[in-house]
Amino acid sequence: MAILPGKPTQAALDAFTGRNIMDIESLSKEDLETIMQTAAYYDQALEEKRLLDDMKGKIMASLFFEPSTRTRLSFESAIERLGGKVITVSETPTMQTSSTAKGETMYDAIRVINYYCDVIACRSPIKGVRHEIARAATVPYINGGDGSGEHPTQALLDVYTIYKEKGTLDGLVHAICGDLKYGRAPHSLLDALSKFDVKKIILASPQELRMPAENIEKIKAKGIEIEECFELDYAVEHADMIYMTRVQRERFGSQEEYERNKNLFIMSERHIQMFRPGAIVLHPLPRVNEIEVEVDEYPGAVYFAQSGNGVPVRMALLALVTGCVK
Repeated sequence: MAILPGKPTQAALDAFTGRNIMDIESLSKEDLETIMQTAAYYDQALEEKRLLDDMKGKIMASLFFEPSTRTRLSFESAIERLGGKVITVSETPTMQTSSTAKGETMYDAIRVINYYCDVIACRSPIKGVRHEIARAATVPYINGGDGSGEHPTQALLDVYTIYKEKGTLDGLVHAICGDLKYGRAPHSLLDALSKFDVKKIILASPQELRMPAENIEKIKAKGIEIEECFELDYAVEHADMIYMTRVQRERFGSQEEYERNKNLFIMSERHIQMFRPGAIVLHPLPRVNEIEVEVDEYPGAVYFAQSGNGVPVRMALLALVTGCVK
């Protein structure tokens, strides 16, 4: 699969109108192709500094019940660049501003917010809440992360980044490293990689932070080779794409468990000499200590550009689900 020039066919665009983007598993390879092509279409518009009005008159509800920098700002940047408007709820556990602080359910909140907007982007600390939101939403809903569950838009911008840097995902060895137990980005990326003809997927983590068995078995059932290891050096030496992740401190059951694992997978300058020719390093960010700053100088360290790719990808998703791609 390659990213095609120009915007997708009208039939491909129409197939997205009104859809929710809850997870990667529910998207077909053809869906991914449409999203990637639309993202490239908007990426070119951004490079050419074109003013867009594809979503003029549309409003996005940006609901972030968990701290976020990149996901929230890129969603809000995306709607603004498409000519639309944004209304926002942004909370932390210690600073609650919505009626959920009064005990309102997410279901009831979404049933009301439907009347205020044309599309919803929502992040919640509650795993699986995406199903409750989708049940209540009468406008398209895009999952911006639900606890340790899924983060589909992150995986989509990850795929887009690999395409931009490598030209393909097929035939490559992809390594997902770090906290694979609690990290929602690795869960969604694993599903995304399974849509392609990858050579192999390496899952590298501390023993206590392994990818959940059900996630692995689901991918193996598709006939994709999965290799688990517990050493970062091995993954670095054998992969064409290395996806580093932070240890998810906020999701651990105890501080002791976090302390045992926080320093076990750290990429440093010495790893650069181990990389395969042309290997790229991705990271969903934020970075804590799992990639030392010296690695930033490596030409294949593309995690900051990767974050920037969130804007055209989320522009594509917003315009697709609202039927606004012009």
